[in-house]
Amino acid sequence: MLSYLHGFHAGNFADVQKHAAQVLALRMMQAKPGGIACFDTHAGSALYDLSSERSRKTAEADQGVQKLWAAGLSLGDDWQPLLAVLTKMNPPGLPLRKYPGSPEWFRRFQRAQDAFTAFELHPTEGEQLSDWAGRGQVRVFREDGLRGLLRQLPPPAPRLLVLMDPSYEIKSDYQQVADTLGRAWCKCRHGVYLVWYPILTTGHEQVLKRAVVDGPVKPVLCSEVHLKRPPTRGMVGSGMLVVNAPWGFEERLAAMLAEVSGEEALDVSTSMNWLVPE
Repeated sequence: MLSYLHGFHAGNFADVQKHAAQVLALRMMQAKPGGIACFDTHAGSALYDLSSERSRKTAEADQGVQKLWAAGLSLGDDWQPLLAVLTKMNPPGLPLRKYPGSPEWFRRFQRAQDAFTAFELHPTEGEQLSDWAGRGQVRVFREDGLRGLLRQLPPPAPRLLVLMDPSYEIKSDYQQVADTLGRAWCKCRHGVYLVWYPILTTGHEQVLKRAVVDGPVKPVLCSEVHLKRPPTRGMVGSGMLVVNAPWGFEERLAAMLAEVSGEEALDVSTSMNWLVPE
């Protein structure tokens, strides 16, 4: 049940989509001075070594973030904040070694008025996350993030940004994520919610999408990327549901993903539509 370790997959094409959406949403919300309560329900260990044995066993980053790193400054303005973080963490002219997970992306852009809470249930990942957090402006709870999120809502801060990205090791996760999203939205309807999901050959992600369509939450934007040369089994794409997307987010994320969709980069097709309109 707790066998998933993101270190095997860090920096892959799905991370590129997920972290692009996460950083874009956060920075767009930060255009206003009011504080933002940020939550990461499945935080992992926060930092990853792309040269590690785990990462090299799958080499997924080679077809993901390493392609962006090679493109560098040729990418558009909305990619530059992410590339600036990677540049601070890695020497130029060499392949990426250090790569941020979603908690590190949150912390890199955190302002004094923002709050950040991370959840992680896996014992090893949770210990690493706690060590990473130290005594900074981060709260870490080593527990189930879906239950923990509901307990923390509504937050004291005037605005809310939530990232929900479980591993979906268990089939029931798809329905549980949809149920949690519905309950969270009812507690805090103005919040921005980012829900990542894998697109599989089995089609299990349709359970999540149907449940969201049938639930109370709106509006819901759906961004998907599909590998043009998918494997015969496993993950063939990556999806992100965005509830209450900031104005202009749809066009800006679509442009970012289009920039890196070519054969020389991620080699994916992209789509953007409203799963649940306003």
